[in-house]
Amino acid sequence: MTQELAIQQNQLLIPKDKALVLWFDEVGIADIPLVGGKNASLGEMIQQLTPKGVSVPNGFATTAYAYRYFIESAGLETKLREIFADLDVEDVNNLRQKGKQARALILDTPFPRELQAAIVDAYGKLCDRYGADTDVAVRSSATAEDLPDASFAGQQETYLNVHTCTDVLQCCHKCFASTFTDRAISYRQLRGFDHFEVALSVGVQKMVRSDLASSGVMFSIDTETGFKQAVLVTAAYGLGENVVQGAVNPDEYLVFKPTLKQGFSPILDKRIGTKKIKMVYDIGGSKYTKNVPVMATERRKFAIDDGEILQLARWAVLIEEHYSQVRGTYTPMDIEWAKDGNTNELFVVQARPETVQSQKSATVLRNYKLQGSSAVLAKGRAIGEAIGQGKARVISDVRSIAEFEAGEVLVTNKTDPDWEPIMKKASAIVTNSGGRTCHAAIIAREMGIPAIVGTGDATKVLQNKQEITISCSEGDEGKVYSGLLPFEIQETAIDNLPRTRTQILMNIGNPEEAFGLSAIPCDGVGLARLEFIIANHIKTHPLALIHFDELTDECVKRKINELTAFYEHKPDFFTDKLACGIATIAAAFYPKPVIVRMSDFKSNEYANLLGGRQFEPKEENPMIGWRGASRYYDPNYREAYALECKALKRVRNDMGLTNVIPMVPFCRTPDEGRKVLAEMAKHGLVKGENGLQVYVMCELPSNVIFADEFAQVFDGFSIGSNDLTQLTLGLDRDSALVAHIFDERNEAVKRMVEIAIKAAKKYDRKIGICGQAPSDYPEFARFLVELGIDSISLNPDSVLKTLLDVAKVENSAAVMNLVMDVAQV
Repeated sequence: MTQELAIQQNQLLIPKDKALVLWFDEVGIADIPLVGGKNASLGEMIQQLTPKGVSVPNGFATTAYAYRYFIESAGLETKLREIFADLDVEDVNNLRQKGKQARALILDTPFPRELQAAIVDAYGKLCDRYGADTDVAVRSSATAEDLPDASFAGQQETYLNVHTCTDVLQCCHKCFASTFTDRAISYRQLRGFDHFEVALSVGVQKMVRSDLASSGVMFSIDTETGFKQAVLVTAAYGLGENVVQGAVNPDEYLVFKPTLKQGFSPILDKRIGTKKIKMVYDIGGSKYTKNVPVMATERRKFAIDDGEILQLARWAVLIEEHYSQVRGTYTPMDIEWAKDGNTNELFVVQARPETVQSQKSATVLRNYKLQGSSAVLAKGRAIGEAIGQGKARVISDVRSIAEFEAGEVLVTNKTDPDWEPIMKKASAIVTNSGGRTCHAAIIAREMGIPAIVGTGDATKVLQNKQEITISCSEGDEGKVYSGLLPFEIQETAIDNLPRTRTQILMNIGNPEEAFGLSAIPCDGVGLARLEFIIANHIKTHPLALIHFDELTDECVKRKINELTAFYEHKPDFFTDKLACGIATIAAAFYPKPVIVRMSDFKSNEYANLLGGRQFEPKEENPMIGWRGASRYYDPNYREAYALECKALKRVRNDMGLTNVIPMVPFCRTPDEGRKVLAEMAKHGLVKGENGLQVYVMCELPSNVIFADEFAQVFDGFSIGSNDLTQLTLGLDRDSALVAHIFDERNEAVKRMVEIAIKAAKKYDRKIGICGQAPSDYPEFARFLVELGIDSISLNPDSVLKTLLDVAKVENSAAVMNLVMDVAQV
């Protein structure tokens, strides 16, 4: 390039594709060939989304043309091709040798004078805007990067807190050399990209002082299940590299998009991370950044507040909507954000398409299921929903990755892109640190490998060559089991399923499974059980929280204190956890109806909760004792029931999830039903207001006999076939002595069901059934359909089978009716 051409560039007289440097606000998503995916995306957001309120720090980019000019002017391509002539990416030592030679060749070759001048000039203009020697991030941005089917995440280098022209030039040079990091060479080779077709752009962006505040990553899709209507936000203190690399276990927040856009505050879940370290500026040091411990008091707090969580989620929605429109197809996004500790402002510093869930088939469900059990050796955050197994290989240092053998389970503290040459060979991955958005999690998803991150101690408790099974198929918590356990994989095609008049609903207890289960075609949730949430997430008797200071068992008090450590007012712990659990299930199936059965523990089950024995009576027959509706208005329990009502009100009113329909269990008389409704109204749940419907379980003979009166109190019925069968036949279903008599197909039970359905129809009330009988006995399902039941709610594994059975019954009935009509004519 001549000096005259360089002068023309500075005067902005040359076309973009011949420029050495371009400012972010000069480029957009169409300019990936010029400045790479990362820089093109920054320019797109600055131009298109800044007017909509999304804050993005400005900066400039060296161009692909500048990189190619550097390579060509120095005659480097021929030398690089010679280095890679006998490249073998499967041989770790060979890969290391070739990568080291390539990087050394580039670093030993000085930049052309024109390129140096262009970078210095652009950095000078940044300093004019922000101050002398302004701090910048220097990031690599490849032209084959941030594509919808290949992220290239972390393949090249990033440098933070860079000052002065000398350091900026040096870091740009290092970024050019990082085109040939071991992981980038391996990644390109395995995905069929030509090493010399890919060019590198360098982004120089004004730093956000998140070293003084917090930062993190967010996805506009649920990363594990592919559920499209949630934003996952992670946050930790300091610069964001620790979150990306998995060096910390960050906080996690889940936000529901549809009602967020309606103006509600639908934070479905908040999980506090350990956040043991933070990356900060290394002022005056030999490096640009350093890690320091986080004070214990700060670790026990969330890194950002609710308002900031919601603001970030709104930005994620805007960014996703914009990129989906630009690309002409749904495009979930992977976004890095940072909070400036000086100004308390939030910024988006990167955004790229998500590359795993968006590529999965929406017509086939794959379900992994363990068929055995053994000792659980470690637990952490489940990545993916699969199962893997093999011999453990514990590696503490990336320099030892040559020891890894294909098919082993990689066990380490954390991974970064340098580990990728062996990650693709692993049957599973287990790390001590990291959250759902860390490097190990992203690459494991991309490669279809199950992973468990954030175990804390996997490298200590697992031994080399120990046979283990990695299960990510049991909800959010992943488990490392001892031995090679048997498991099965079920694949089900869900396209072209029939539609039925009878609604097919689902029974759900565990909120952690809700997003995944929502992919099963159904008409909503017919039974969401609060007992699972209370027993597994709250673990504490509500009265023990309300009357904590009166507890007599010091051991129980200590355990409750640990559970409620982040709550000044202990009853808020119950309300918060219950609301999050209900909201997650409701969001998974929104806007379809989600019928939430209010707590129906029996006294002996309540007694097993922390602190429960102090508040529960001893009953001879708890099955027909103080349970369900009779508790809700009782002076001895009503303040506990108020917490349930408060949780439901928050879900419906604050989060906007009005598809939730509360249901009252074990309601013995219509008068008892009216008392419960009055109790609910005291706490803001007024039947008929804000579309609120309230259903009742039809599980007692009295519910059937007085069905016409119950229909005047409630909006709908759900037949509980288990309790209705045992109380109609007068047997204890828990007793093995009479278990052989228990059968929902008994004629007495069927008559009860028939009476209930006819009564509900008479008064135009919805009526369904939530029990296993329709899936266990096709003839029972046929009986219900022929009576015109509105819905059948089933366990998830029975939904598709019963859907097909019901479709056959309805089609047979339709054909029979047609034949009869023809005969009459």
